[in-house]
Amino acid sequence: MDLLGKPLNPNKQMKEEFVSNLTGSSMLEIAALSVIVPALVVLRQFCCSGRISVNEVEKKKDDNATFRKDLRGDTFAMFGDFICVILPLIGYFTVLAEWAFLSAVTLALVLICISAKRRLSSSAHIKEGSQQLYSLRRSISSYRVSMVVVTCLCILAVDFKIFPRRYAKTETYGTSLMDLGVGSFVLANSLVSRQARGAMAVNWKAALRSICPLVFLGFGRLISTTGVDYQVHVGEYGVHWNFFFTLAAVSILTSIVNIPPKYCGIFGIVILIGYQSCLICGLNDYLISNERASNIVSQNKEGFFSIFGYWGLYLVGVHLGYHVFFGHELSSKPGNVQLARIKAWGLTLLFWLLTIIFDKYVERVSRRMCNLAYVTLVLAQNFQIISILFLVDLVPDQKPLVLEEAFNQNLLGSFLLANVLTGVVNLSVDTLSASSFAALAVLVMYALTLSAAVGFAWLLGIKFKFW
Repeated sequence: MDLLGKPLNPNKQMKEEFVSNLTGSSMLEIAALSVIVPALVVLRQFCCSGRISVNEVEKKKDDNATFRKDLRGDTFAMFGDFICVILPLIGYFTVLAEWAFLSAVTLALVLICISAKRRLSSSAHIKEGSQQLYSLRRSISSYRVSMVVVTCLCILAVDFKIFPRRYAKTETYGTSLMDLGVGSFVLANSLVSRQARGAMAVNWKAALRSICPLVFLGFGRLISTTGVDYQVHVGEYGVHWNFFFTLAAVSILTSIVNIPPKYCGIFGIVILIGYQSCLICGLNDYLISNERASNIVSQNKEGFFSIFGYWGLYLVGVHLGYHVFFGHELSSKPGNVQLARIKAWGLTLLFWLLTIIFDKYVERVSRRMCNLAYVTLVLAQNFQIISILFLVDLVPDQKPLVLEEAFNQNLLGSFLLANVLTGVVNLSVDTLSASSFAALAVLVMYALTLSAAVGFAWLLGIKFKFW
């Protein structure tokens, strides 16, 4: 309550009901959206093939030289990236949602034709192995940025009626775009983790230092949402649990049980099979029940038990990141880098096949429980995006987008800012009553504000990191 006794969020119950009891969309539509997002990025990169990245310039510059970003040029480039990538994404998540299938096919064909034409007409020699390896890892960074950007757009769009309800999180079983959010964050962290890169295990001090911010953010979100009476769907994680606590719990388990990356895959599969067996034997009935006891575990049963699924996903991701992208056996030879791309496409097909099988014969996909079918769905969708982003390397001398570099410098900061802006909009605007035009205008202004803030921080060299 504020000073006048008026609720800060008078439509809380209506907003919670608005995102409740949803069943999601089809896997085919998820696959179509997973084509559109990376295709827009790659096509925009093809349009900016002559740009020199900041990282490359900094490598070439003299030790005594002073490098300054081109303020005007980079600002225009970022605005171009916003027009060509962010705006279309807002459209496909709202007014253009019914055109997703046709757009996915069209963009895929255009992408294949342009890639083949530019590859054949290019007179450039094949890049050296070390350059290809850098390009491959840059594509993974592009994937992480794409995942964060899509998440930032959806967390606000879902509160408007213009956002299709089939894209919002499902209640119990089903597949949807927003269901993939937390799983994608866990997988993205695992693919580029120290374990996946073959680095030495961190000590307890370093592990605690990396976990503390997540715990702090988890409690910060809990306190802030309670303080302003913000809408929270209890069936998502529980009464007190949230996204940051899940990430922290996975990090804690990974630090306690330190497994070599080459064995992470086996260990992760064992955890997932064991957890799925428990679900089938009756745990799923307990998790989907609306009954909650007064103890902390029962109050947050979805958050507590789904940790096992996310931990298994993380370990599988570490194994795949090590053997496909960062393993010691992946040398700088061009052939091995090409093999990594082939593996990524193969894994995409394998995980989609497994998802269909598990969903039909084991248990339907459930983000709420993070069951086996959900884990393979996350792996399939994310590796599909990674595989498409790898197409940009078929054409020599492609550079990351300026806006992409800006987001990549502050991935966590951009996500936190998006959460703050989402809260401000929800407390200031009656999202349920907004017309389609008003909703679209708010979403565009929100995305523009977020992009401008992230771009401004990048131009000034500000990196958000408080630990």
